[in-house]
Amino acid sequence: MPKRTANGANELKLGPIVSSAHLASGAMPSLSELEFGMILLGHAFERWMVRCMAASGVPDLSPLDVLVLHTIAHRGRAKRLADICLVLNIEDTHLVTYAVKKLEGLGLTESGKRGNEKTVALTPKGDGMIKKYRNIREALLVAPVKGAGADETKLSEIAGLMRALSGHYDQAARAAASL
Repeated sequence: MPKRTANGANELKLGPIVSSAHLASGAMPSLSELEFGMILLGHAFERWMVRCMAASGVPDLSPLDVLVLHTIAHRGRAKRLADICLVLNIEDTHLVTYAVKKLEGLGLTESGKRGNEKTVALTPKGDGMIKKYRNIREALLVAPVKGAGADETKLSEIAGLMRALSGHYDQAARAAASL
C-alpha cells in the first residue's frame, strides 16, 4: 500500500527483493536478499565465463571447465587434482576429473607427475587462451565496472564476507546432513 512521504509524494514500500518470500519472513530477511543476489550473480558469472572463453577461441566449455582451467593457470604452477578441488570447494572429484580430461583433450592442459602424484599444467595453447580471456575480460568487464565507479576496497570487503559466509553455509550443510 502506498505511503505518503513528507513532501506529499506516494512511496511504495516493497520490502526485501527475494526469490523465496517464505524464507525471507524469518529472522534475517537480508540473508534471503543476499541469497537472491548470489543466484542472479552466479548465473550471470557462469554465462560470462562461458561466453568469454568462447570469444577467446574455446567454445563449448562448461562454467566448471572454465573455472578448472583458470585454477590450473593460477600462479603458473602444476596443480594436483586434490588442490583444484580444495580451491574450488568441490567435493565431487569426478566432476573435476572430467573437466581436466576435457581440457586435456582440447590441448589446453597436460598431465605430469610430482613424486607419485598426478599433476595438471597448462600447455602453451592453454596459456594463449588464458591470455586472450584476460584481454577480453579487461576490455568488456573490468573497464565498464571501473567506469561505473566501483569501489575496489568495497569489492574486496564483499569478497571477504562472501568467503566467510561460505564457511557458515558449509557448516550448516554438514549439520543438515546429520539430521
